[in-house]
Amino acid sequence: MVTEAASRPPHDLPGLDPRFSRVTAVPGSGVDAGLTRDWHYLDNGDELARLGVPIAGTILAVHGNPTWSYYWRELLTQTLQAAEDGAAADDASAAAAPAWRVIAVDQLDMGFSERTGIHRPLAQRVADLTAFTEALSLDGPVISLGHDWGGVVSLGWAVDHAEQLTGVMLLNTAVHHETGKPIPAPLRLARARGMLAASTVRTPAFLETTLALTSEPLDPAVKDAYRAPYRTAARRGGIGGFVADIPVDSSHESFSELDRIATAVAQLDLPALMLWGPRDPIFSDYYLDDLIERLPHANVHRFEGAGHLVAEDVPYADFVLTWLGDNAASLASPGSDSAPASPSPREAIAAASATSDDSSFVPLWHNLDKRADDTATAVIDMSTRGNRGPQQVSWRQLSDRVNRIAAGLTAIGVRKGQRVSLLVPPGPTLTAVVYACLRIGAVIVVADAGLGVKGLTRAVRGSWPDFVIGEAPGLIAARTLGWPGVRISTAQLPKVSAATLGVSYSLRDLITLGANTPLPAEPRSGDDAAILFTSGSTGPAKGVVYRHGQLSALRDVLASHFEVTSDTGLVTGFAPFALLGPALGTRSVTPEMDVSAPRTLTARAVAAAVEASGASMVFLSPAAILNVVATAGDLTSNDRSELERVRSFLSTGAPIGSELLASVGTIMPNATAHSPYGMTECLLVTDITLDGIRAAAGGANTGVCVGKPIGENQLRISALDEHGAATGSPSTEPGVLGEIVVSAPHLKDHYDRLWLTDREAARETTVETDAVGSAAASDATDAPAAPAARWHRTGDVGHLDELGRLWVEGRLPHVIVTSTGPIAPVGAEQDVESVAAVRRAAVVGVGPHQLRQAVAVVETVSPTRRPGLASPELTAAVRESTTLPLVAVLAVPELPTDIRHNSKIDRSRLSVWAERLLAGGKPTAP
Repeated sequence: MVTEAASRPPHDLPGLDPRFSRVTAVPGSGVDAGLTRDWHYLDNGDELARLGVPIAGTILAVHGNPTWSYYWRELLTQTLQAAEDGAAADDASAAAAPAWRVIAVDQLDMGFSERTGIHRPLAQRVADLTAFTEALSLDGPVISLGHDWGGVVSLGWAVDHAEQLTGVMLLNTAVHHETGKPIPAPLRLARARGMLAASTVRTPAFLETTLALTSEPLDPAVKDAYRAPYRTAARRGGIGGFVADIPVDSSHESFSELDRIATAVAQLDLPALMLWGPRDPIFSDYYLDDLIERLPHANVHRFEGAGHLVAEDVPYADFVLTWLGDNAASLASPGSDSAPASPSPREAIAAASATSDDSSFVPLWHNLDKRADDTATAVIDMSTRGNRGPQQVSWRQLSDRVNRIAAGLTAIGVRKGQRVSLLVPPGPTLTAVVYACLRIGAVIVVADAGLGVKGLTRAVRGSWPDFVIGEAPGLIAARTLGWPGVRISTAQLPKVSAATLGVSYSLRDLITLGANTPLPAEPRSGDDAAILFTSGSTGPAKGVVYRHGQLSALRDVLASHFEVTSDTGLVTGFAPFALLGPALGTRSVTPEMDVSAPRTLTARAVAAAVEASGASMVFLSPAAILNVVATAGDLTSNDRSELERVRSFLSTGAPIGSELLASVGTIMPNATAHSPYGMTECLLVTDITLDGIRAAAGGANTGVCVGKPIGENQLRISALDEHGAATGSPSTEPGVLGEIVVSAPHLKDHYDRLWLTDREAARETTVETDAVGSAAASDATDAPAAPAARWHRTGDVGHLDELGRLWVEGRLPHVIVTSTGPIAPVGAEQDVESVAAVRRAAVVGVGPHQLRQAVAVVETVSPTRRPGLASPELTAAVRESTTLPLVAVLAVPELPTDIRHNSKIDRSRLSVWAERLLAGGKPTAP
């Protein structure tokens, strides 16, 4: 038996305040009964006492394997710093703000705690932690905090101390592993016969591998600090012991304790926070999904790009302090209110939804039920995939297929709240599957192929679906890239192909299996319905969660504002609206195109879709419009005759100028052209016609005019400060440049597993209620208060004019903060695009913040062969076109755009490229 006394770490470890280091003797329990063990731990309690600040409670932080309490150094420092700032404040109320004490332990045989040489399974480690807190006479309120296997140990302590517990916080960890599912490959390798001792104890291989699991290499001094307690094999025994204690199956000695903890965690009804690094080869999103099942009320944030050592990848301590402040009232009183026999998380959510008032709720599938016997055409697919011609599906056929698929999904175990990822292109099959899922309360995950392979993988894995329904290309990607979910093919596959792709069912199988299965109760308006994904033009695509009531509100505002009837007919070359036809009770058609590449849509394809459907309304994205106009010369006289029947044309996906919108008039001469403004989070906010854009032109306004709010929608502007941040109280004051803030009945509910993003998008501010675009305040002093509106910060910048019209001027991250203040790019870009030789333009900033200079990057009508400085003649013409001083004009063969809409210019990428090029870098393409 190898033993070694506890000690203190060196005083010069980066980021670690030596004042926090403590060693204490703890009476042993379990295998240590009758013994005393020395623990090393970090504690900022004495420093807080020195400041004399009140203590809100204690954060009990437990490290994983093979780290030690050093992992929590930033939290110890920042909680103390926050207390010092409060104590030094002039405001007495700020000085009295309570602080959180942080105690970060070194588990026995780990860090600088005693080396006991005794096997310590999970139950023993939970008992160890209890013995430690009892020795310190730790009382509530306590928030447990854990990472890796320290997460399990911390939760074991938490469920055993509910009377002291006031909340739980977790970084990448797990409390359950499905029977029969292999443990993660790195752990299998470490546990392999002959490898365990060699990789974990005799050599530092396991330690070094773990220290490499960060998005950027650790600072060498920080990496050496993690090595400090584990210099010799004798001091690494605990590392091997932890790996050996992983309960791979029910025969393992720690399995029952893990199961006990997992079951008890689901009964906790307390504030919870989970900060997650999805690039973790050990604790993947599979484990996060399980934890969310158990703690569905938790605030969760996935940091794309972060890995296993998430505390080293992101400023987690900042976020913990933010969460503590947001939940101060809830965290003040320890004790969980849940009863031991409380329902499962999904049952609890269903029960909450059942109490909501659904008297006015009309579900999306209402028209399918209403027209179940109608033989008229509902959906047309113009695709020629597989050498087949256009498909027409009647309302009766669609309704029947939806119900059959819904029954089949129910038969194989799909339940309300479970997620179903759809990897099916727009058309009758996708339409039927979408409405079948919605009908039974399953949450559809719609991440279209336009995100690209990487973006699509992030989206699917981030949402962690329970089921995947796809055509062969999507299923091949799911298999190759390891996407989660039970796989269902749209077509019946040969047995060998199905086995190769891991396919469990086909849609035909579902229809057969569901023949005698009754449909479940319909979901309620407050139930989650869909997760849609943003374009990814300003960072990784975000999952946007809509509830059934919000989707129905979107249908209603679209039908009302654009006067959609059963006879209207829709041609939908813009994927988000391709599925709304059945909800609106009108036929819909998707033209022949690659929906992941809008530029593949041609004028003839639009004409063919109009002819097949008799549609009078057409939806297109700006990128699609460019190619439709470019291919107008291919139209036949019959094509032009068919396009004359179109009465409404909508450009959706990004605001566009009057010239591009007007160009459509040469193809659809009788159509009123609309350019609605919206985003994935709120698909329709404002609307303006071509005539409206022309009427707004010629004034002092800059940007793209997108009109006034429609329906019950509301708009505000949060003014930018000198740093380019939107800090102003949202108002309707005209002429103020700021972030656009919106409210609408169909505004999304929340972002999926992005708590911080949600928090920022819904930042609380004082909102005026007596100005243009909102329900004006009543003169009656006794008028009842209206329900508080939900507001969303869009990340777009612009201004309102005197008539309440919105002008969009770019994205918040693209604002150029100069020495004289912030400048939005779109107005100058419009000036530059007036130059005859310029096809498209982007204006970006270079240089240090608040001293940035503007640069124009242009894509020319006659394509530039090599990127670099524009010709002197073009430079002069561009500079003359705008009042904005430009330090340079650069020309590129093609401006980079987002991969989904091909219309949103990637200004952030261009800014980095321009700065590098002007500093003497190679003239490569941006």
